[in-house]
Amino acid sequence: MRRIVLFLASTAAALALLFSYRTSWGESLPGSGTVATAGDAAATDPGAAKSGATAVNGSVVRTRWGPVQVQVTIAAGRITDVRAIQYPNGNRRDQQINASALPRLHSQVLAAQSADIDGVSGATVTSDGYRTSLQAALDAAHFG
Repeated sequence: MRRIVLFLASTAAALALLFSYRTSWGESLPGSGTVATAGDAAATDPGAAKSGATAVNGSVVRTRWGPVQVQVTIAAGRITDVRAIQYPNGNRRDQQINASALPRLHSQVLAAQSADIDGVSGATVTSDGYRTSLQAALDAAHFG
C-alpha cells in the first residue's frame, strides 16, 4: 500500500512539472517569415544597394527551442556577412548559449563561404537551424 501511494504521488509530481514547462515554440521576433530576394535587397538592407551587395533572408526554421532565421549578404561572389535575425532567446539559458554560439557560427560561415560549417558544440539545435536557414538563403540567391 505504501508503494502505491509513493508511486501515485511521484507520478502526480512528475506530471505537474511536465505540464508547467514553458517552451519557446510560439515566440518569434519581428520580421518572421520574410524572405527577400535579390531584387528586394535594398528594402532588406539599405546599404546593399549602394555597395552592390545582395541581402537574402533564409527560411524560418522551427526548432524545438524556437525559430531560427538568418540573413546572408553577398557581394562580388562572396559571402560578406551573415546574421541571425531570429534565434531562440526565450529564457536565460537560450540567451547564454546563443550569445556564445552565434558569433562562432558567423565566423565559420565567413571562413567556409558556404553552409558547410561544423556548428557549435552545446548549441546543436541552433547550429542545425542556422545551417538550414543559411542554405535556403544561399539557394534563393543562387550562390555556390
